[in-house]
Amino acid sequence: MAKKKKEAREYVWLQCTESGDFNYRTPVNTKGGMPEKLKEGLKKFSPRLRRHTLHKIKRK
Repeated sequence: MAKKKKEAREYVWLQCTESGDFNYRTPVNTKGGMPEKLKEGLKKFSPRLRRHTLHKIKRK
């Protein structure tokens, strides 16, 4: 039987900077460090505000 390797991925939440809602959950690779694009934040759709807003990473 083949052994499973421990995955170097971690799930993080994306929190809207304007409404404070946790709208998305996404896996990120933690082995090589966090990419700069994710540290700055992502433009995602906020259902409450019905427009695209900046979402930052939040670990629960």
